[in-house]
Amino acid sequence: MPTSPHVVNRRFFLRAAGVSMALPLLESLSTRVLGAGLGVAGKAGAAIGAKRPTRMVCVGNMLGFYQPEFFPKHTGRGYDLPSLLQPLAPHRNDFTLFSGLDHGIKGGHFAIHAYLSGVQQVDAKGMPEGNLTLDQRAAETIGGATRFPALTIGSEDGLHGGCMMSWNRSGTRVPPIPGPRELFQKLFITDSDDDRARSADRFALQGSILDAVNGDAKSLNRRLGKRDQEKLDEYFTSVRDVEKQMELGRRWADVPKPKPGMPEPPNTGFVSDLPVLYDLIALAIQTDSTRIATLEIAGGFEASALGLRKEYHALSHHGQVQENIDGLLKLEKYQMEQFARFIAKLKSIEDGDGKLLDHTMVLFGSGMGNANAHTNTNLPMIFAGGGYKHGEHRAYPAKGAARVPLCNLYLSMLQRFGVESSRFGLSTGTLRGLELA
Repeated sequence: MPTSPHVVNRRFFLRAAGVSMALPLLESLSTRVLGAGLGVAGKAGAAIGAKRPTRMVCVGNMLGFYQPEFFPKHTGRGYDLPSLLQPLAPHRNDFTLFSGLDHGIKGGHFAIHAYLSGVQQVDAKGMPEGNLTLDQRAAETIGGATRFPALTIGSEDGLHGGCMMSWNRSGTRVPPIPGPRELFQKLFITDSDDDRARSADRFALQGSILDAVNGDAKSLNRRLGKRDQEKLDEYFTSVRDVEKQMELGRRWADVPKPKPGMPEPPNTGFVSDLPVLYDLIALAIQTDSTRIATLEIAGGFEASALGLRKEYHALSHHGQVQENIDGLLKLEKYQMEQFARFIAKLKSIEDGDGKLLDHTMVLFGSGMGNANAHTNTNLPMIFAGGGYKHGEHRAYPAKGAARVPLCNLYLSMLQRFGVESSRFGLSTGTLRGLELA
């Protein structure tokens, strides 16, 4: 009895060489097309040498900083330090403070995910690299040199699911490692013999899934409309990303993980976990487990842990009420204190002919300029380390023909990291005034 043309499974498979791969729902695959029969018979990384590699750490929070206590009144060297910058006073020659930089976008909380890309997800289709973020662009150059090309760390709680800082080339968000316990295990806990044997069995499967179904995929592609061709390309790119990760896992399967020199930490809540996460990031870089890390501080940052009755997001919408501003500043100053502690730690670790901070670019800021007003302009940006000349507050024109995109800083960082590129996101060139020491 023939199947009704209206009874169609919403998914179907490409099959070849014993491999089946489920496809996304494609508009072009009508009942007629399905009925026509598409069934197609179906060591890397090592010790750091004498020349130390460049590293990159990007830290971002979801709600920005209270601008009157973040931005100094004066520029250049010897600028005043508002209260939120006071914890960084011992390190003022190790960082540059920027004002006037942003991505020229709007959207409030719904635009903060563009912090490291300059591109909102809704606009990604029209961009050469989509909304690929700074960290993930740099990670593409790592290959198998480190066990983890990049580490994305942070909580997903709070308004709109967290900061959503890292996005790969296929437009997929990179989910963060949620706490110090999970990060510690990923970095330092070696799989048991049984686990490694099971992994070896998986890696022993010959051939790529995509290679196995390649011919059928090409045949299918000719039958699809333009939108579905783009959707299928994105899907295959995502599968390729997974396969690259599997190949990297194969290379590192028998390489012992480094010894941490500290016990496994518990997860106690993001406020108290924050200094531990910073310590683990420093360890990950020091052991060359990775050279790129991001840390997301989401809106669910527990204000109660600092003795506050209102939550972080509510305090950020302070309405110019002094009690709310005082509570917000307490939260933000704590974040700044932990960042200052991280900078101090990187300065204390020997790394070749210098300190770890000398070889690590550290970005600290937010995709939100003023949470109270829901604006994404004049983003709070601090740039430390990396072998650059620091010690200044540099102000750039925020409007008009002389406006400087934040992505210019990102392009400079990528080139310093070794990425051969002349553009990134909405950049118009590298950032003027940024000089190596």
